[in-house]
Amino acid sequence: MAIRVYNTLKRKKEDFKPAVEGRVHIYICGPTVYDYSHLGHARAYVAFDVIRRYLDYRGYKVLYVENVTDVDDKIINRAAETNQDALELSRRFAEEFDRDMKALGVKAPDVQPKVSEHISDIIDIVKGLIENGFAYEVDGDVYYRVLKFKKYTELSGLNIDELKAGARVDVDSRKESPLDFALWKKAKPGEVSWDSPWGKGRPGWHIECSAMSMKYLGATLDIHGGGRDLIFPHHTNEIAQSEAYTGKKFAKYWMHNGFVTIDKEKMSKSLGNFFTIREILKKYSPDVVRFFLLSTHYRSPIDFSDEHLKQAKIKLERLYNTLEAIDSALKIKKPRNLSEEDKKIITQIEVHRKKFTDSMDDDFNTTEAIAALFELARTINKYIETGKNPKVLQIGLDVFQEIDKVFNLFQLQEREIPKGADKAVEEMLKELKAAKMPETFEGKMEKLITMREEARKAKDFETSDKIRARLSEAGIVLEDQAEGVKWKLR
Repeated sequence: MAIRVYNTLKRKKEDFKPAVEGRVHIYICGPTVYDYSHLGHARAYVAFDVIRRYLDYRGYKVLYVENVTDVDDKIINRAAETNQDALELSRRFAEEFDRDMKALGVKAPDVQPKVSEHISDIIDIVKGLIENGFAYEVDGDVYYRVLKFKKYTELSGLNIDELKAGARVDVDSRKESPLDFALWKKAKPGEVSWDSPWGKGRPGWHIECSAMSMKYLGATLDIHGGGRDLIFPHHTNEIAQSEAYTGKKFAKYWMHNGFVTIDKEKMSKSLGNFFTIREILKKYSPDVVRFFLLSTHYRSPIDFSDEHLKQAKIKLERLYNTLEAIDSALKIKKPRNLSEEDKKIITQIEVHRKKFTDSMDDDFNTTEAIAALFELARTINKYIETGKNPKVLQIGLDVFQEIDKVFNLFQLQEREIPKGADKAVEEMLKELKAAKMPETFEGKMEKLITMREEARKAKDFETSDKIRARLSEAGIVLEDQAEGVKWKLR
């Protein structure tokens, strides 16, 4: 089955055919680094990280470029507000962004260009647009002639007359048309700036991505992606200036992820209704956050709430339980020849693998792909109750790990004793007036489980439930099994 991609430009799904067979050039609009990144940013970069990983899984050689906008109005304004150097401010928040992405398991870009390092490339394109009549200079500012580019609204689908009417608010009278946008901005006193043929100044926002994407990926990209809020004006303007400069199609496939919402309203810094990634990671582990973001198809909005993250945590724990059950069974069971029942299970495992690939081939549908992973887990769990042939379990584990090369969930959470758990157990034992405590953590847990069992036998369910609840808060799960109570780390 061919991979199908929803192309915003065509407003439909299309068979994915990169310009060069076996190779994919991707450009993703990176962050404007003037503050800590929020969950809306995480949604975009986790979504495209999985798309990148899946293309790699399917055998494509992917070149993935994601820029950093380190020169922008927002950065300059924040630097002025806080009395900082603009480039130093952006450098610091670029490092924080990289740290957040690493925590969420997002693979680093193959190339991560910064605007400040590509000023000469930007100036060359602006000069070319002036020479071919698509741009003009006024008092040190350079503007793009929007009405000269006939396909201007093709990506957005907006009405050009309505855009004209809207653009007349606070219009710069020096512009030929209210729609014309800045390619180069004359420097104001105290602003970061560079020399240019039009005097000291800095790039406009849109020209930055055109220059950096074409420098590393050529005149025509295979995939250009970003959030839905970038369709207009950013990506619309990128197309206009890039195609006017090269005379070639700028990108074959335009892909846009849906917003993260809070109470159905877009999460954004301008609205003040955002949660930073670092804030959320204080409450939830990276694998839970990543799983939550992947649980909804990338083009659909996803509503943030503590309850939704708690549900994601519970669901993900079920997958961890399956992996741990496989691991335990592999340690104690000896391989044997495959029975007919074993062969049926192997066939069923392959059905789940195919559902995963079919789902991802259908416009990277992670919702259905995750459903396939849970079906695989149910099949394995049921088999462990009756079969436990290590040969079958190893095949199931291999498929789990194969799928996780795309999702990258199970490598993020270190399965260590949670910080503070040992202290919490000790405090509980003291509260319950425990006798001499064993020295090891395992010994403490054994004693605490014994105390819980004694409380249950005495029908002291308040104490029993308190022990379970307090352990759960400390990151420790109790499981009542036929052979007795077992504990494990969440």
